[in-house]
Amino acid sequence: MPKISRLSRCSDWIDLSFVERERTPRQLMELGIRLHLAGLSLSNTVRELEKFGVERSRKAVHDWVHKCNLQSANDEKPNHVALDETVIQLDEHRYWLYTDVDPETNKILHMRLYSTTTTALTERFLQELTEKDDLDNAVFLVDGAKHPQTAFRRSGLRFRYEKHGNRNAAERVFRETKRRTSSFSNCFSHAQPSTAESWLQSFAVWHNATN
Repeated sequence: MPKISRLSRCSDWIDLSFVERERTPRQLMELGIRLHLAGLSLSNTVRELEKFGVERSRKAVHDWVHKCNLQSANDEKPNHVALDETVIQLDEHRYWLYTDVDPETNKILHMRLYSTTTTALTERFLQELTEKDDLDNAVFLVDGAKHPQTAFRRSGLRFRYEKHGNRNAAERVFRETKRRTSSFSNCFSHAQPSTAESWLQSFAVWHNATN
């Protein structure tokens, strides 16, 4: 098992308490989850597990990821927060991915998927973030879009327009998330929005744990 232990290191962020019957060694379940969130398709993840003599279906790996219910840590205390809205496609439908990043740590603080984008939804997203993390000293960095600024004012949150500096640091995280959306058809074809959102939130936890 030493090779498996080496490959599945740094997996403390994966909670396998949902497992009732251990048909698969836990270290290999952790490895499968890590590989899939790192960018391998379900099919390629299954092939990697087969190298260890474990045969599992694509659905089994999919279920491991979603049953973990991975969520970003609470009680973060960022000094700055960058907000991004990205359009992604679920089959023929467009959805808006809202993402908040701490540009000083590159951690993804919060991530939600909505069927549209409005000031009211931005306010709801910000409320969830304020309930989750300590934003007393935080300043939001905005890119010039109008309706997020209205939401910040209504929520009583501080913000400023910033095109470079810390905003640039956060843009690297946003670009990586957008890059991953180019392969989401592998995960999201015929998927419900809740399934896509669950995968995205799991991706955020993987990103925070490995960066």
